[in-house]
Amino acid sequence: MGDARPLNKYLYLSLGAAVVTLAIKTVAAWLTNSVGLWSDALESTVNLVAAIIAIWALRLSAKPADDNHNFGHGKAEYVSAGVEGSMVFVAAGAIVISAVGRLLTPAPLEQLSFGLILSLSASLVNLAVGLLLVRAGRRSRSITLEADGQHLLTDVATSVGVLIGIGLVLLTGWTILDPIVALLVGLNILITGVRLVRRSVVGLLDSTLPPEEVQTITDVLDGLAGDPRVHITDIKTRESGRQRFVYVTVSVPGHWTVRRSHDVADAVEDAVDATFAGTTTFVHMEPNDEPASGTVPTTG
Repeated sequence: MGDARPLNKYLYLSLGAAVVTLAIKTVAAWLTNSVGLWSDALESTVNLVAAIIAIWALRLSAKPADDNHNFGHGKAEYVSAGVEGSMVFVAAGAIVISAVGRLLTPAPLEQLSFGLILSLSASLVNLAVGLLLVRAGRRSRSITLEADGQHLLTDVATSVGVLIGIGLVLLTGWTILDPIVALLVGLNILITGVRLVRRSVVGLLDSTLPPEEVQTITDVLDGLAGDPRVHITDIKTRESGRQRFVYVTVSVPGHWTVRRSHDVADAVEDAVDATFAGTTTFVHMEPNDEPASGTVPTTG
């Protein structure tokens, strides 16, 4: 799995951004009495809690395999994404309830210009940190980093919608636009929550590696044998957070010695690791013909 500390710095950055933007948005919402800005602040609260959970998940996923977890702790990252998605559902529900209440009982808005400036500055912080986290997550194959970054970018999209709505209220005086914008915000982050939970569930169900990675592994192993009697008959893959697992079945002459077959298995493992460093590869050896007289078939 490798050291998680280089990735933790991104999550601490996300945590700091969440604290700063939550404070700015809360002040903006309090000054303006805007339910749209309150909904934006609520989503930043989710960001703060999600960053804390992500730090826990990344640390746990980096732990090596042990007696109770022979295949490591990589799936902790999927749990983090699932929890974050579930929290988004809660936030969306709270936003919708608040927006409906404001539709039924309108309230005046105040100091909208100052509130817009504060919200815009918070959005710029989230935009910079979100882009950084998504890029780092894709580069390191960390669903935790990528999910946290995507959540921040969704927060930016939410804030832009709120800013547009508040701007229209400022220009037109139509205060009803404020709760309507809040409703749209709730629906937007609800979609984000569905995506996060879906990805978490797919990961927990042992999905295969991306098709392009599977094809790369297949191409590398196809050119590996150097002996027409050696055949790669089956390749299966799965991912667990940042961990890759590859299962390969190799067919060799039945009369080969255990040592000779083992050398082929080592070559397969080395080739996969050279292609994707840190991959755990399991090789199963099978005989592809009748064994020579007086020998016992080798099954690996």
